Amino acid sequence: MKIVFLILLILVVAATVALWFWRQADHNADQAAMARLAALQPASPQRFDLSLLEGLPEPARRYFRYTIQPGTPLYTVARISMTGKFGMGNRESPDYMDMQATQMLAMPEGFIWKMSASRGALRVSGSDTEQWTRFWLMGLLPVARMGGDPDHTRSAFGRYVAEAVFWTPAALLPGQGVAWQLVDVNTARVIVRHEGMEQTVDVVVAEDGQPLQVSFDRWSNANPEKVHRLQPFGGDLSEFREFEGFILPTRVEAGNFFAADDYFPFFIAEVTNVEFPQAD
Repeated sequence: MKIVFLILLILVVAATVALWFWRQADHNADQAAMARLAALQPASPQRFDLSLLEGLPEPARRYFRYTIQPGTPLYTVARISMTGKFGMGNRESPDYMDMQATQMLAMPEGFIWKMSASRGALRVSGSDTEQWTRFWLMGLLPVARMGGDPDHTRSAFGRYVAEAVFWTPAALLPGQGVAWQLVDVNTARVIVRHEGMEQTVDVVVAEDGQPLQVSFDRWSNANPEKVHRLQPFGGDLSEFREFEGFILPTRVEAGNFFAADDYFPFFIAEVTNVEFPQAD
């Protein structure tokens, strides 16, 4: 019995050590992704001028006049620190967990959202990028590992194009791969094309140009059938603050089936800081 117990103990220790190294490998990949995206920051960006808005639909001009102050360096890469709640359930039973996260956003190239969440003794942590989704339970047990396929890439593209609308508006100024259309008197639509993908996002603005809502059709399998298809996604923006010349929302509530009966805001973020890392 002692020999059997010793063997079992050795196996448990070996498995724990292997999982620990696996988790560290994920951490290293997260840090490499952060560094790669931060390096995409323009070294000497142009400064914002109202002449850049010529030809845009009126709601889009309003949006940029509100979100970017004249003379602001047009940084397109942001590091966003946030707390909030992350729902692991559904509309009837949200199962919200307290969340802390850091995100690097570099539209149109990609993003990484590195988070940890807890409810009572339960702990979940991991990261989400255009390349992967990886979550761990209690820091040691892998509970979700997805990505590396066209469905994941397309779904992630929708997410970070929409998030650029409220956290990196300079990345959505008209130019290569970015165009704007008029929807109605208070709504503009941005169309982003990148590496064969296309995503449209609608932004509703107030009279002063403050963005109030973003919405789009996202490629997602967050449905009862678990089948990838286009379905409504979006959220509400509020509590704006200035960050280095950008006026950005610090509260975001978003989820699937936005503006429909099944809407569930599983992502509720309270932004604590937005930085624009400088390229080395």
